[in-house]
Amino acid sequence: MDSVNSFKGYGKVDEAQNIALKKKTRKRIILLAVSVVLLIVLIIAAVIATVVHKSSSSSSKTTSPFESTTLKTMCSVTRYPESCIYSISKLPSSNTTDPETLFKLSLKVIINELDSISDLPEKLSTQTKDERLKSALRVCGELIEDSLDRLNDTVSTMEAENKKDVNIEDLKTWLSSVVTNHETCFDSLHELNKTESITEDLRSAMNRTTEFSSNSLAIVTKILSVLDEFVGGGRRKLLSEEWARRRLLQTVDMKVDVTVASDGSGDVLTVNEAVARVPKKSLKVFVIYVKSGVYKENVVMDKSKWNVMVFGDGIGKTIISGGKNFVDGTPTYETATFAIQGKGFIMKDITIINTSGAIKHQAVAFRSGSDFSVYYQCSFDGFQDTLYPHSNRQFYRNCDVTGTIDFIFGSAAVVFQDCNIMPRQPLPNQFNTITAQGKKDPNQNSGMSIQRCTISNNGNVTAPTYLGRPWKDFSTTVIMETAIGAVVRPSGWMSWVSGVDPPASIVYGEYMNTGPGSDVTKRVKWVGYKPVMSAADAAKFTVATLLHGNDWIPATGVTHQLS
Repeated sequence: MDSVNSFKGYGKVDEAQNIALKKKTRKRIILLAVSVVLLIVLIIAAVIATVVHKSSSSSSKTTSPFESTTLKTMCSVTRYPESCIYSISKLPSSNTTDPETLFKLSLKVIINELDSISDLPEKLSTQTKDERLKSALRVCGELIEDSLDRLNDTVSTMEAENKKDVNIEDLKTWLSSVVTNHETCFDSLHELNKTESITEDLRSAMNRTTEFSSNSLAIVTKILSVLDEFVGGGRRKLLSEEWARRRLLQTVDMKVDVTVASDGSGDVLTVNEAVARVPKKSLKVFVIYVKSGVYKENVVMDKSKWNVMVFGDGIGKTIISGGKNFVDGTPTYETATFAIQGKGFIMKDITIINTSGAIKHQAVAFRSGSDFSVYYQCSFDGFQDTLYPHSNRQFYRNCDVTGTIDFIFGSAAVVFQDCNIMPRQPLPNQFNTITAQGKKDPNQNSGMSIQRCTISNNGNVTAPTYLGRPWKDFSTTVIMETAIGAVVRPSGWMSWVSGVDPPASIVYGEYMNTGPGSDVTKRVKWVGYKPVMSAADAAKFTVATLLHGNDWIPATGVTHQLS
C-alpha cells in the first residue's frame, strides 16, 4: 500500500511531498513573520519598561504598564484569559516582559494549586462508605500525583542550563497529559451517574487547576512554539546514550534482568513479582522475559517504572489475563489487566486479555500513559474499551486489537501501523465503534492515527459497525491507507449522541483507504469530517509529524514508516 509520501523515482518529488514542502515553507514564513512582530513588541516593551523602571522613584513597587500589557498579551491566547492574568499577576516577578519567565510562573500556579488539593481525594474518601465512590476518588488522587510529576518534568526542562535541551514538543505533550488527567478524573466521577456533595466538592476544587493547565498549554503552544521556531529552529532533545544503544526489539542474546515462568523454571512465578524488582526512575533499561503460559493477574506499573521492556514468546503463547470490569464495581480506568504509566516502556510478543465479556461493559485489557512507548507484535483482546492509549506518545506496530464498543479509546498521541483491528459481535441491540478519541482542549497535541492497517470482522458480526465516534469536543481521528472490510457501515462514523452531530471543532478524516468498507460516498456529513483528505492534511498524522517519531522510534529497532 502506498505511503503518504510514496517514492516515485530517484531525484523526483511526488505531489504529496511537493504539497507538504510548500505548506511547510509557507508555515515557516508565517511563523517567521509572527515571531518577528512578537519579538519586536516584546523587545520594545522591555526597553521602555526598563527606562520607566529606572526613572521611577518607587521603582521596586511600581509595575510598568508595558509589563502588564505583556502579561495580558500572553494570556490573550488562552481559553481562560481572566484566570491567567489574575493567577500569574499575584506572583513575584510577574512584572516582566520575558515570555519564558511568564510561562514558568504559569507552571508555578498549577503546581501550587495541585499541591493544595493533592490530599483532597483521600480526605473526601473518609466521608463516604460508597465503595464505587471511594474507587473513583482513588483514581483522581493517582492522576493528580501523575500530573504533579509531569509538571515537575516540565519545570526541570525549562530550567536546563543548555536551552538546546528544551524540546517544545515535550512540553506540549506533558501539559496535554495534565489536561487529560483532569478530564479522566471527571470521567471517573461522571460514570458513577450520581450527584453528591463529595463529587461536587472535588470538581469545584479541580476546576481552577483545569483552567490553569489549559492556560499553560496554550502559552507553550501559541507563544513559545513560535519563538522556538524563530530562535531555535525547532530544537530537538538528543536521545541519551543509554537509549541510543537500545536496539531492544532485537531480543536474541538480550540480557534479561528477570525471567517469569509459571512452571517454576524462571526467577519468579508471576509478572507482578518481576515488576516489584524494577528500580524506580531508572535510566537503564530493565528487561523482563515472560515465558509461555497463562498468567492470571492484574499488573500495574506506576509512574516510577521507567525504561522497562516486557517480552514474551509470542501472541497466543505468553498470555496475561484479567477480569476486572465496571459492572462489578471497578472504575473503567482501573479495570485494565495490564497498566503502565512510566515512560520509555516497550512490549513485544505478548497477549493481554480482559475475560469479562460483553455483558460486563467497560473492561480494559491494556492501558498506557507511557511516553515514548512502543508495542510490537502484541495482541489486545476484549469487548468494550479493550485498548486505552490514555496519554502521551505511543506507537503500535503489527498488533491485533479485538473488541466491540469504543474498543480503542483515549487521548494519547498514538499511531497504529500494520495492525489488525477486529470488531466482534457485541450484545444484542448493541453496536460496534472501533475508536473513541478524547481530546478535550484544542491545544493538546494528541490524536489517533490508524495507518496501513486492516479492519475486518472477528467471527460472524451482524451488529452495526462504525469506524468510531467523537468522544470529546476536539476529538481527532484519522484512518488512512487502511484496508477497510465490508463489516463497516457505509456511513462510516456515528455520533456520541444519537441524532446530534458532533461539534465542528472535531478533526476526523480518511485518506486513500481501500476495501469494500472504504467507499466514502455515503459517509456522514459532519462539518469537522473530511471524507477525502489532502496529502498535506494526512501528513499531519504520520509517525514523523504526530509523534515526532524520528527522534525516538528508530533507536528501539522496531520496523516503522515515518510517513
